[in-house]
Amino acid sequence: MMAGFGHTTRKHPRSRGRTWSRMGSPLLERSRELGDGPDRATLGIVGVICAIAGFFVLGIILGPLAIVCGWLGMGRSWTGARPVPALVALVLGTIDTALALIWIAGATSTSGML
Repeated sequence: MMAGFGHTTRKHPRSRGRTWSRMGSPLLERSRELGDGPDRATLGIVGVICAIAGFFVLGIILGPLAIVCGWLGMGRSWTGARPVPALVALVLGTIDTALALIWIAGATSTSGML
């Protein structure tokens, strides 16, 4: 049924997707049964491992990954309690990324001198 000439779709939405906020999504219910994914402590530890490994190999990839894991491990907030592994992952990931960018910039600037 088309809306128009004074008829609204407010009472009868076209798709069921608009009513899921009231009824609940089946996918949301399934994710609650399985768990919410990795917890904050696990993300912090994974971030620290990525940051330390990034100092030796693939720092341009593992550094930002450590930053993301640290940020998610902190609960995406600067306020409140900060878990130590998440904060360490964030700081080391930032240092790792900065060093990788400096290394790339230095490699590109010296390659033109040959």
